[in-house]
Amino acid sequence: MSSNPSDPGETPQDPLSEMLARLFGGAGAGGMDPQELAKAAGLPSDPNAMAMIFQQVQAMFSAPSDGPVNWQLARDNARRVAATDSDPSVLPAQSREVDEALHVAQLWLDPVTDFASTSALGRAWSRAEWVEATMDSWKRLTEPVAVSISQALSNAISTQMPEEMKSMMGGASSMLANMGGAMFGIQLGQAVGALSKEVVSSTDIGLPLAGGTMALLPANVAKFGEGLDVPETEIRLYLAVREAAHARLFTHAPWLASHLFGAIESYARGIHIDMSKIEEVARDLDPSNPESIQEALSGGVFQPERTAAQDAALERLETALALVEGWVDEVTAAATANLPSAGALREMIRRRRASGGPAEHTFSSLVGLELRPRRLRDAAALWSQLREERGIEGRDAVWEHPDLMPTSKDLDDPQGFSKRRELLDASDSDVDAALERLLNGGFDTPESDAGEPEGNDDSGGPAGNPDSGNGSGEGGGSGDADGDGSSGGKGGPPRS
Repeated sequence: MSSNPSDPGETPQDPLSEMLARLFGGAGAGGMDPQELAKAAGLPSDPNAMAMIFQQVQAMFSAPSDGPVNWQLARDNARRVAATDSDPSVLPAQSREVDEALHVAQLWLDPVTDFASTSALGRAWSRAEWVEATMDSWKRLTEPVAVSISQALSNAISTQMPEEMKSMMGGASSMLANMGGAMFGIQLGQAVGALSKEVVSSTDIGLPLAGGTMALLPANVAKFGEGLDVPETEIRLYLAVREAAHARLFTHAPWLASHLFGAIESYARGIHIDMSKIEEVARDLDPSNPESIQEALSGGVFQPERTAAQDAALERLETALALVEGWVDEVTAAATANLPSAGALREMIRRRRASGGPAEHTFSSLVGLELRPRRLRDAAALWSQLREERGIEGRDAVWEHPDLMPTSKDLDDPQGFSKRRELLDASDSDVDAALERLLNGGFDTPESDAGEPEGNDDSGGPAGNPDSGNGSGEGGGSGDADGDGSSGGKGGPPRS
């Protein structure tokens, strides 16, 4: 807020209006409404919120940020957004209810999965506590993208900037870098803070954001149940089973978290910015029309274009998320079979995860990633098929190694997965057997393969020609008759 209004009775301007007035004169930016400009830029329109943001940016402007993103600013802004619309502290009674629900969930999961119960403690979190517990994961999720975007923009600008301009910039480059980190931090904080109002648990988006901690957010669980004719106790139990199932999966498949984050990093490595597209849109912008600015920003002009490698990485990520959510969906359905509202809750969560909420769309527009399992139903059908074919133990054994995991093609035809895997395993076995035979010297020479009789080989042993000898097996035929695949051409003595 402006601290020195020209008239004591004048209403103080908000920081954005004051900044525009100083930059463009009393009329602002061509008569542009600051509130509309803030909305177009994805910033809060509330003057008090903007004042806080400008104070934070001013405090961080001169100090170098830790990498491409000002993470402290992101954390502070996320907590501020989480606290809007009230973020009540967790009451002792709510903590007991969550703890009891997670304890019951573990008991219900024991008969329906081969994965043992984890030692993770259950927590009841406020939204601010969720922000604090998950911020390190958001940093890991967004830093590769932020680094790549920052490098791409820097390279594009330095390439197109005239030499005389480069010398004039001088030390301003570090200031611009700090400003970029601050702005990305503000936007990231907005997205994470908005998500804190929607998620009901620590693994609600399919990623282990809080490590091995199991947690529910009582305020969001109550919000989730609004309008449903379902007792809150049943809703809490169902969500607790899902949370406990996620925890078991990520604990007993320790490679899975790295696999998911690795797909995001693979995507980030290929980011590039099409500066010509930005220049083209910028020429057509009307500064006096905030709607045109908003339309340009929402049109994805500043988002990086995807390459073929990025599309492949996103397909791996989406498939992996679908497999995680499909397994949890299948296991939860089995564990809550006796819960009256289980069917309705299952369908509601399926639709919610497939479509994503407003905050997930905000995150998607920020980093270009959609953390949604679009093929959740196909994945659930695959895990159900594997349980029928192999039993619970055989189904869960697929998580032992990433090479065993189904692909997107397997989601197209769940019933044919086992047959295709058997053919692949048979092919691999043939290759392994041939390699072992080669290492043991078991392959015949070309002359021997042609059926030409040989005497003794260089080592003095009998040649492995099945046509030689008296048929008693001394010529190497007995190895095939015994079914062990040896040909007698190893140079060793014949077996009796």
